[in-house]
Amino acid sequence: MTALRALLLSIALLLAACASPWPYAPDPSPIGSARLPPANTKARISGLGPCTDSADRTLSLARGEPVTVLVHGCRGSAGKFRSLAEVLAFHGRRSACFSYDDRDSLTASAGRLALAVNELAKVSDAPQITLIGHSQGGLVARKAVVRGRETAVDGGVPIDLVTVSAPFAGIRSANPCALPWLRVATLGLNDLMCWLISGDKWFQITSASDFIRFPGPLADPVRRHLMIVTDESGSCRQHDADGNCRVSDHVFALDEQGLPDAVGAAPLRVELRAGHVAVVGYPGASPDQLIETLQHHAVIPETAAGRREALQRLLARLYR
Repeated sequence: MTALRALLLSIALLLAACASPWPYAPDPSPIGSARLPPANTKARISGLGPCTDSADRTLSLARGEPVTVLVHGCRGSAGKFRSLAEVLAFHGRRSACFSYDDRDSLTASAGRLALAVNELAKVSDAPQITLIGHSQGGLVARKAVVRGRETAVDGGVPIDLVTVSAPFAGIRSANPCALPWLRVATLGLNDLMCWLISGDKWFQITSASDFIRFPGPLADPVRRHLMIVTDESGSCRQHDADGNCRVSDHVFALDEQGLPDAVGAAPLRVELRAGHVAVVGYPGASPDQLIETLQHHAVIPETAAGRREALQRLLARLYR
């Protein structure tokens, strides 16, 4: 019975290891381009596409202009990053979204992202590519730019890496999946249940995995790693009529978001007090802290004084 209780507890905890889905209105229309350099190149790149719900995944690019690649987390999608892509476009930054199956091996997803970034660099002639990965997407984005991997970015284009709320220390609620005694006591049923819930990544997200313990140094093209961590304690995404929290926005603790010491150059760490989903924005929560942080560190340009009211109107419309 002890093993069964432990197995049931591990299942319940693992189910909470992803942010619960948040509502959004699917929109296949193109991202607003009034503030963007005119597109002069079309490209079909496996895994990359516009940050919309359009079935057409063709990218419209402006050769010689920087590109930002957004990498969603567990239960995310390109369409859920649409509003953030609109904010980037307002500041003159073109974006693309990397789509992947969040049940796949994280190493496999990172390899596909690296290949996509390499192809993007070639077809766009971009002087710089910025990778922004949220949550599990942060794990995928960082692994894609690790030095010495068989599938990795191949150099030539400077890369800025930005990770947001990424569980670099492993997901605590997944750790029961790596307990040897529980695997033995349940005759392997623990492994099966962990795989059924999380897919091929099930062991990689535990603190015992080599993926987590040995993240590796960043490849030479990576100029910097801006690591945004979130203090999510007490955060809530939905309250009931009495003011009680119905849907928590606390997914990862701060210590789950820390990188091991031996990773080469230390990242620039910025701590924000924000919920796990609120930090990147959802209906009712504008990602003001994230925008301010990205601007402070020159990931996106500062908002011109004469455009600040227009930005506030845009945010009110996008995140109402």
